[in-house]
Amino acid sequence: MPLNFLTADHAPVVPAHDADRPLPHEERARWRRPYRLGPWRVAGAAVVLLLTSYVLISAVILAVAGQLTGAAAFAAVAALMTAAALRALRMGVWVSDAGLRQVGPLYTVTLPWAEVSAVRTAQQPVKWLGLPRTVQGQALVVERTRGGSALRTQLTTHNADFLNRPEAFDRAADVIEGWSAEARGVQGEHGAR
Repeated sequence: MPLNFLTADHAPVVPAHDADRPLPHEERARWRRPYRLGPWRVAGAAVVLLLTSYVLISAVILAVAGQLTGAAAFAAVAALMTAAALRALRMGVWVSDAGLRQVGPLYTVTLPWAEVSAVRTAQQPVKWLGLPRTVQGQALVVERTRGGSALRTQLTTHNADFLNRPEAFDRAADVIEGWSAEARGVQGEHGAR
């Protein structure tokens, strides 16, 4: 039996042209992010975790030196930094048969598909990497049926997942719009019966 995955001359497991494709969805009942994390988000979380390791080393040094209060303070800061890095990796838009979920830095909003009136892309000013600076770009707008207000803009062409990757943003927006249209179509059929 040839084991070509052990040799250096085989094709890569994930070809470079497939790296930006949306993830497959076998189990539609599970919450899924229908796009891959962007390099800016992963790099930011990695830097925060690297800095966390230095804070933990400082906590150990303080504990060995006998300053338990300082060590506890540094350990608490390291725990907060770890939680922030993990939350940053969870941020984004998630979909399932149950509805649409937006995960932000300090909030999570879950809407059943019945409460989503429209999912569309819009040309508008968007934040660059979440910073106060705004630039012209595209955003995925999710409108609610109750009150007609839109959710906070989570996916844009200039956020940490899609900066310099407009094709990946277009694919992700199309997938989320497809989930929305399919879910509303299925609910409309059930309501008509």
